[in-house]
Amino acid sequence: MKLVELYGRVRFAVRIEGISRREAARRFGIDPRTVAKMLSFSVPPGYRRSRPPARPKLDPFVGIIEGILDGDKGRPAKQRHTSKRIFERLRDEHGYGGGVTIVKDYVLARRQHQREVFVPLRHDPGHAQADFGEALAVIGGVERKIHFFAMDLPHSDAGFVQAYPAETTEAFCAAHVAAFAFFGGVPSSILYDNTKLAVARILGDGMRQRTRMFSELQSHYLFEDRFGRPGKGNDKGKVEGLVGYVRRNYLVPLPHAADFAALNERLLADCRRRLGDRLRGHTETIGARLARDQACFNDLPQTPYDACDKQPGRVSSLSLVRYRGTDYSVPTAYGHREVLIRGYVDRVVISCGGEIIARHVRSYEREDFVFDPLHYLALLERKIGALDQAAPLAGWDLPEAFTTLRRLLEARMGRQGKREFVQVLRLLEVFALEDVTAGVHAAIERGVIGFDAVKHLVLCRIERRPARLDMTVYPYLPRASVAITSPRSYLDLLGGAAS
Repeated sequence: MKLVELYGRVRFAVRIEGISRREAARRFGIDPRTVAKMLSFSVPPGYRRSRPPARPKLDPFVGIIEGILDGDKGRPAKQRHTSKRIFERLRDEHGYGGGVTIVKDYVLARRQHQREVFVPLRHDPGHAQADFGEALAVIGGVERKIHFFAMDLPHSDAGFVQAYPAETTEAFCAAHVAAFAFFGGVPSSILYDNTKLAVARILGDGMRQRTRMFSELQSHYLFEDRFGRPGKGNDKGKVEGLVGYVRRNYLVPLPHAADFAALNERLLADCRRRLGDRLRGHTETIGARLARDQACFNDLPQTPYDACDKQPGRVSSLSLVRYRGTDYSVPTAYGHREVLIRGYVDRVVISCGGEIIARHVRSYEREDFVFDPLHYLALLERKIGALDQAAPLAGWDLPEAFTTLRRLLEARMGRQGKREFVQVLRLLEVFALEDVTAGVHAAIERGVIGFDAVKHLVLCRIERRPARLDMTVYPYLPRASVAITSPRSYLDLLGGAAS
């Protein structure tokens, strides 16, 4: 502070009072060259180098360091040289005899000069950015990785988030459908990175060749697509920021949900709640600014896009169709035929000749098998010997009455009893489980153990008419009579065995 005051006094004496520089040097007891410096600067300018500092040990190796840093530009960010590694290479490969600190200082200064500088951007209403992020969550009691889709509207900062088991094409499209419904319209344009879900290939002139499914989605909703530079996440900084915000706020602490549908309901509630926030630098809430975005949106089409991945397939000899590494069953009547597989986020639908022949819950396990036992009953009726070893029936949770019926059928008819039991099971192809179960119970209670009796009783239940079963009309039905065993008969039997 005193030095600054001295500057002012010397400058005042020379410039205002008009004394000479020599007299000012004598009056204030300083060197005349210092007086000249004070007249050139209003405050002390600090130390200034007339030439760069000499680095006799490092300078001969600067070219090598520059070559290493230039070569790192084409490497992944996490696999580039650290300053310590550069020092070790200089020492071991090139005979460098200096210290590590001067190498670190040079590398730090060099990298600071290379850091990118950005232009502040304005964001007009009606546009969006989209990306996927990853996090952990507990779904159905199991901790697992989730992939969440985020769409951000840069003008209003409104965001939409949904979680999926995997970052797949059908999840990508389903997320768009849900986002457009959430915002109530279709953005004029959407900015993406060069995800393989949307970009099949980047051509030599920088043009993108879209994937078939993304082209269908774009044609359905009529939005313009834009893509950032490869490897430049800052081109879509708004949605990158939203991904980080979601991970730090919506997904901390680790969310627990029964399934993905329940988790997504919570995420939508978080998105709606955030519309009431007012961000730094804005006088309006996010929801108020969202209205300007919505005013620039395109209208939603009358029907949403069918967000599924379509692939051709062929039924194997085991009546299975493979989709994304998992085998799904179809009725055995369609064995060895060509089919169309439609994979949704939560289900798989298989069609043959325009007819839907199978629906399954989607499995994301590797090399899994998803069976519908009903698909194999017609074949088991002919190949009854495979009944006990049929994999599609393993784990089929049927009411206890079916087990009782099978035991009674086999006790009275042997192998034919097995076949009749499969015929009873085939009633489930047409009727509801509760109706067939009621028919089985009624047959056991009446002591009429056979397929025809069960079918008759099921039809009576459905048609809501009295279940009158005249056994004279069905003479071939075996009758079951259950007698009560008396203690005397049991003792007589034991006595006869002893003699």
